[in-house]
Amino acid sequence: MKRRALDGIDERPPGAEGTTVRKRHQLTLKHRESMSVEGVINVESFDNQQVLLETDQGMMIVRGDGLHIKELNLEGGSLLVDGFVQSIEYIGDGPRPKGRGKGLLGKIFR
Repeated sequence: MKRRALDGIDERPPGAEGTTVRKRHQLTLKHRESMSVEGVINVESFDNQQVLLETDQGMMIVRGDGLHIKELNLEGGSLLVDGFVQSIEYIGDGPRPKGRGKGLLGKIFR
C-alpha cells in the first residue's frame, strides 16, 4: 500500500515502499497559538522568541512569545510549535543547495 502526501502525490521514489514519506511544505496556524509545519528539513536554532528552520521551500523564521517546540520529527519532516506567533518570514529564494551540513539539531535528532 502506498502512502501519499496530503495533496495526493507520492513523494517516494519507485521501489521505496516501507520508507518514511517526507511531506511537501505546508503550514497550519491555529489562533496564532499552535502551528504545524510539514516539509521541515532541519531546525537550525530556537528559543522562546524565535524558531529558525529549513523547509523544502527555504529558510523560515517564526517569531513570537513563549514559543515551544512540542514535537519534532525530522525523518517525517514535521514540526509542532506552541506559543503566541507574531510573525512568519521566509528568507531567500528557496531551499539551500544539497550537500550542506546539518545544523546542531539535525545532528542531535537523527
